[in-house]
Amino acid sequence: MNEIDRPAAFPPELDAALSPMLVSGALPEGAAVVYYPVVGSTNDLAASLVERGYQDSTIVIADAQTAGRGRGGHTWYSPPGAGLYTSIIVDARLGEAQADWPRWLTLATGVAISEGLHAASGLPVAIKWPNDLVIAPSGTVRGARKLGGILAEARSDGGQLSHVIVGFGINVLRTAFPPEISARATSLEDELGRDVDRGRVLAASLRRFLTWLRRLRAGQTATVVARWRELAVGGSGAAIEWTRDGARVRGVTAGIDAEGALLVRAGGSTERVLGGEVAWL
Repeated sequence: MNEIDRPAAFPPELDAALSPMLVSGALPEGAAVVYYPVVGSTNDLAASLVERGYQDSTIVIADAQTAGRGRGGHTWYSPPGAGLYTSIIVDARLGEAQADWPRWLTLATGVAISEGLHAASGLPVAIKWPNDLVIAPSGTVRGARKLGGILAEARSDGGQLSHVIVGFGINVLRTAFPPEISARATSLEDELGRDVDRGRVLAASLRRFLTWLRRLRAGQTATVVARWRELAVGGSGAAIEWTRDGARVRGVTAGIDAEGALLVRAGGSTERVLGGEVAWL
């Protein structure tokens, strides 16, 4: 049976949004919603819940993180009550089609959260490869303002992938960002110029996530990639710099391939960039 685990008072706006999801069966049987006012990291808490037997699609929510992190070990600014800090347990062993579907999970999450934020706010939320959610007024990476980010972390059992912890952080309310990110960070309230209901944003994002997760498990990876391309900014024609064999290299983006790798034209050839630090020039 699905339930909300409340070690502390659950914020009313989140309770009002999530309780109908549990009653309606939007979450798979056995999934739970776990809430804490403050955690170190929702991803770390979700990983510990896997060890305790919590099931696929269990959702972990916090009002603040003291050790939130983004891709590459970067700190994720997580002030109390200002954002949505959420992680979801995904059982990588479930699925109706190819066993390697989890490799598209970050792309699918980007699509899902982008669509969820648009549904809740009306804003045109774009995706910057591989895992940033941005508002891009010019339609390019230059001048884009970061609204949120995604962090997927794999867990193995006996040398085999067993679970992926998918975390996302969304800047919802107006807040004073630290100086090092203030020029490129934004929030839903900053963009809309009005108050935003966090519960509505969370429910819309989770519903889209569960929808895209089902599609991914059904083998619809091509649909995920096609939708990601529609929502992407900077996926083609943008100048970037990345590390290759210990050296920084410059090139121009040329889309993503069928497996989600960033394609880059550099030195007369096209290369696949799978990870690492990418700087948009």
